[in-house]
Amino acid sequence: MIRSLWIVTLGGLITAYYVVKISLLSAFASEKTFCAVCDSASRNWARKLLKLSSVCVVVEGVVNLERSNSCVVVANHESWFDVFALAGWLPVSAKFVGKRELANIPLFGSSWQACGHVAIDRRDRDSAIRSLNSVVEKMRHQSMHVVMFAEGTRSATGKLQPFKKGPFILAIEAGTPIIPVAIIGSRKIMPKGSYSIGKGEIKIRIGKPIDVLGKSYEDRDYLRTVAQRKVAELKEE
Repeated sequence: MIRSLWIVTLGGLITAYYVVKISLLSAFASEKTFCAVCDSASRNWARKLLKLSSVCVVVEGVVNLERSNSCVVVANHESWFDVFALAGWLPVSAKFVGKRELANIPLFGSSWQACGHVAIDRRDRDSAIRSLNSVVEKMRHQSMHVVMFAEGTRSATGKLQPFKKGPFILAIEAGTPIIPVAIIGSRKIMPKGSYSIGKGEIKIRIGKPIDVLGKSYEDRDYLRTVAQRKVAELKEE
């Protein structure tokens, strides 16, 4: 527990440094410069937290993501360390879609949103739809890699929970492929409900794209089923 407290304390200081940096630059830097700083800051922040925790990350299937100009990355979710692993080691700049509570964290939330990440209020359906529609519009007009944890919350057991429909509606509306991603090992580092941080390895397996060409809103359940099966297969490889 002492080790975990030490990691949380230093991790908080590292986070504060990047939050202040982004907050200051958001007021003065050009849009192009600010976007570049956000991308590098997110990656460096995540990697520093992983290194501090003695967690290494192995990525497989990189080529499956590098070929996509825009896509919706659909991943399983077992630990807070999933976020650090993907933010630090995905081979592309990615924007996360997360729960509204993240945006409410003082200073961190505003910096997180300023960098283009999206908060969804799961208790307000109309608000959630508006947030996703704003992402659709951006994806239609610019290259954008969006990360969504399709289960909607962390799995306490490690077993895949039913995927939500949101990521697949987003992919259909934006006309972008779905990239299935399996995260293995993060639950051993810090499972849901635990405050203890362990050491170890997290493996990220990136699957082949799932095409949405010709698909409509009525195909959302089909795509959800296919993606969940692909993620399950990647976990078991």
